[in-house]
Amino acid sequence: MDREEISVRFPDQAFKSPFRSFMQAGFECSTHVLPTGRRLDVVAATDHDRLIEADFDRAVDCGFLTVREGLRWHLIEKSAATFDFSSALPIIEAAQRRGIQIIWDLFHFGWPAHLDIFAPEWVDSFTRFASEFGRLLRREMSETPFVAPANEISFVSWAGGDVAYLNPFARGRGAELKRQLVRAAIQATVALRTEIPNVRLVSPEPVIHIVGDPAIAEDLHQAEEYRSSMFEAWDMLSGRLHPELGGDPSYLDIIGINYYGRNQWWNHGGTILRDQPEYRPFREILSEVHERYGRPMFISETGAEDEERAGWFSYIADEVRAAKQSGTPIHGICLYPILNHPGWDDDRHCRNGLWDYARPDGTREIYQPLADAIEHYKTIESETNDNPTTDPGQTGFDLPLPPSVEFRLPAAAASDDPVCEGAPSLLFRGAGI
Repeated sequence: MDREEISVRFPDQAFKSPFRSFMQAGFECSTHVLPTGRRLDVVAATDHDRLIEADFDRAVDCGFLTVREGLRWHLIEKSAATFDFSSALPIIEAAQRRGIQIIWDLFHFGWPAHLDIFAPEWVDSFTRFASEFGRLLRREMSETPFVAPANEISFVSWAGGDVAYLNPFARGRGAELKRQLVRAAIQATVALRTEIPNVRLVSPEPVIHIVGDPAIAEDLHQAEEYRSSMFEAWDMLSGRLHPELGGDPSYLDIIGINYYGRNQWWNHGGTILRDQPEYRPFREILSEVHERYGRPMFISETGAEDEERAGWFSYIADEVRAAKQSGTPIHGICLYPILNHPGWDDDRHCRNGLWDYARPDGTREIYQPLADAIEHYKTIESETNDNPTTDPGQTGFDLPLPPSVEFRLPAAAASDDPVCEGAPSLLFRGAGI
């Protein structure tokens, strides 16, 4: 269908930044179980838990006053309904001493071994976990907390429910898993708001673009279906789709955009490169998401590997600047991951961060070309009227969503590349997205 004209007026605070810094750092925190049975703990693998103080000092020195962190649920709830937040408290305390604002992921691909993610009890356990964490934040913090109940519902649904790449290693159950994760995120939202009424909610999802063969009508149609499925998780959370899950417009507060170099591809294989005419400028994707939801947005994950790091960041920053200049409010760019780390599948040294593995003395070598690119683009925020709000807890989003418009976006192709963070969100495709 043709796009409809949207003329929805949002309060001025909708276009004020809720974040302390425009340039942000994401500490990779995946904790899922691999097919071998080994559980990842990337926080420990990067020594971030051991070097939290030094890592936060480095972040502040580079101007990162907003960071993404994740709870390691498997450590916090080793036995049912018994919670130990000792793995999270040092991060909270170190951040508060430095004035760092944390965006917490409750679910970043992992859960305790005693739970079955497809069982109804999983949602109950996750809700209880969220409630306990909300109680902790209320006790330990005075400022408004930021929480992402579930990171990349779309990717987990595909990878874990359709192609058996990720725990729980299922096939043909992607749509079921997506509804389960959305249901859990919604109930966790209610639990968090019960403890902290002004909590800010972040919903990070991958954005994508897929192109079909113009000579094959069915290929074009399938590409459009895959493409538009990137909206499903957000639509479910907001109650636009499957309202029986309990979604509500107020549950969609801040939208996180996860975007990497392989997020555009041909429907039947092959990445679309930036120099190809079929490549869709990132600024257009950002504009489309904003038109659909009218919510505050930021780039919650982006990055590249090796020598491509600085060039990719520069591309993203240029596109964000262009989007902002054309009226699309973007409130931050989170470099994800900020630390190099071992690959998910093979423990290879993924050089995709700003800082490398820790030396014995706790220092980390910086990747200077990327540091220079970040420094160069620090003026993006000051170039527009994107000043932080005085009270980030005032959301103003009890408003309805803009009129429902059927925008069509494309999906993602599977990759045989070894997975580092920066690859996962690029992989999802198919009916379960």
